[in-house]
Amino acid sequence: MSSCRLYLVSPPHLSAKNFIIPLREALDGGDVASFQLRLKHVDDDAIRRATDMLRPIVQAAGTAFILNDRPDLAAELGCDGVHVGQEDASYADARKLVGPKGIVGVTCHDSRHLAMEAAEAGADYVAFGAFFPTKTKEPKTQADPEILRAWSESTVVPCVAIGGITVQNAPILIEAGADFLAVAAGVWEHPDGPEAAVKAFNNLF
Repeated sequence: MSSCRLYLVSPPHLSAKNFIIPLREALDGGDVASFQLRLKHVDDDAIRRATDMLRPIVQAAGTAFILNDRPDLAAELGCDGVHVGQEDASYADARKLVGPKGIVGVTCHDSRHLAMEAAEAGADYVAFGAFFPTKTKEPKTQADPEILRAWSESTVVPCVAIGGITVQNAPILIEAGADFLAVAAGVWEHPDGPEAAVKAFNNLF
């Protein structure tokens, strides 16, 4: 079975200054493979300010800093990579902007076909979901854990599971072969705080 790692996703709304403490706490909880800054409905300068404030903290912890949706800003701001959805920049455009060394991940919902296309194009990972109900965003699809099993048995490109993941419901996704669990509310809204949440996830892995 592949070893699974944590992929943190920022809350959908945040003040970068107020988020520094919970972010540091989460990173103190143990191994975090990557952190995705996912800010919708804010202007580019707000994304720039948040990235400039949070990226050094994330990278100092040895964690990759991924920007959601915006390969242009990811390249401009020294991010480690970008995550694009099906309605965002194309994989090819994202790769051109972040270069050969940048990480490019692609949302594939519940579709192995979309995932195969992304993997063949050169994506560094594909993301499947949503696996569970989530308040973070309105999921377009409901994915079955079997898609993780089928994917991990047939291809080497890592897969990320996303959508409503908590410490309680994560084991089924780990067992099915997810390489990464992308978690937002399951860490930031954990009753014992972000550090305890990250520790609990790492105990599962």
